[in-house]
Amino acid sequence: MQLSLQHWLQAYGLTRYTDIIATLIMLAAMGGLCLVIHVLLHKVLLPILKKQSDKSPHLWSKSLFKHLLFNRATWLLQAVLFQLLLQLLFDPHSILFTALTTLCQLWMMLLCLLIGFSLLDVIQAITSKSAFAQQIPLRGIVQSIKLIMAILVVVLMISLLLGKSPGSLLTGLGAMTAVLMLVFRDPILGLVAGIQLSANDMLKIGDWLDMPKYGADGAVIDINLTTVKVHNWDKTIVTIPAYALISDSFKNWRGMSESGGRRIKRSVNIDTTSIHFLSQTEIEQLAQARLLTPYLGDKQQEISEWNAQQGVDSASLLNHRALTNIGTFRVWLESWLKSHPKIRQDMTLMVRQLAPADHGQPIEIYAFTNTVIWAEYEAIQSDIFDYIYAALPAFGLRVHQSPTSADIRSLAPNRGHSLD
Repeated sequence: MQLSLQHWLQAYGLTRYTDIIATLIMLAAMGGLCLVIHVLLHKVLLPILKKQSDKSPHLWSKSLFKHLLFNRATWLLQAVLFQLLLQLLFDPHSILFTALTTLCQLWMMLLCLLIGFSLLDVIQAITSKSAFAQQIPLRGIVQSIKLIMAILVVVLMISLLLGKSPGSLLTGLGAMTAVLMLVFRDPILGLVAGIQLSANDMLKIGDWLDMPKYGADGAVIDINLTTVKVHNWDKTIVTIPAYALISDSFKNWRGMSESGGRRIKRSVNIDTTSIHFLSQTEIEQLAQARLLTPYLGDKQQEISEWNAQQGVDSASLLNHRALTNIGTFRVWLESWLKSHPKIRQDMTLMVRQLAPADHGQPIEIYAFTNTVIWAEYEAIQSDIFDYIYAALPAFGLRVHQSPTSADIRSLAPNRGHSLD
């Protein structure tokens, strides 16, 4: 077309600069045609599709526009039309044709990459609410694919500019592997970490992550190629390198959340000086407790039969078996927990005696609540121990408490007077 136009200009008496004039005319014609196509696509077609998308109840149709898929597709269509016009209007042996063709091909490669990004974003948006997406770090995988696509497109663009095949360029880049590994260290480690986290089901969005080394104690809100974001319970946000979750240890509370029960593991320290054998009067008083009536009846009969078989006398308490207040307290506490409406009876439940220490004799409660909600769990635990502390005097037991300054002052002689 360009040569025909030059001949036409020469036929009308133009003998100088016909090639330049023909080129300018071709560029103007192509620019005007491209402008018309651009207006039709972006001012007519896209708004119509946008209105239809807004009316649609489907998420995928809105995601197509939100992530600019149609917008980038129209730009790619314009680049293809521009390439076709170049082949129709310009001399394929001219320098301008070669330069414009190279630029157009680079532009199409970039648009293809951006369209690929948009497609991945649409897929991520559509599947983000599904159960499958909750099981894997989808965002990290998508970012990994984007990184690989970008590297491949960059290689293709460089090979186009240099006029060499991509294979030979990749071979030359092999010598730069060490540099590339250093530059992309975090993305590579993050990609490997994301695959391991997904394959081993170690972490997913919404899990309660506890990692004291990084100050993380909260819910996972984002897993991407290089980092994991944790929304702590104090409303702060901690960012952890993804590969740190593989190289370091962390605690995932997902098992607790899925089980439906949260563990209570707390001790009551008993003053050892308050531990004693129960007298008959104390036994009769405790027997009035509904939860202790069966135990005391059976235990007294067992002890009486054992003492009778052994023929022991009652001159000393050390000569025969007897009930203790701390043992009876443990039995009552376990029975009380088994009847508690907010304690899981299908999970481990026990009241055990730990080794005595400086702070008295620990009696530990090991049980699970029927809720995993933090506020409800703390309320149940507090109610249980409130009742335990109030019930201890009924067994003649006291809670161990270290002396305070007020206790020491109350024992000092002539309290309130100065020392001579």
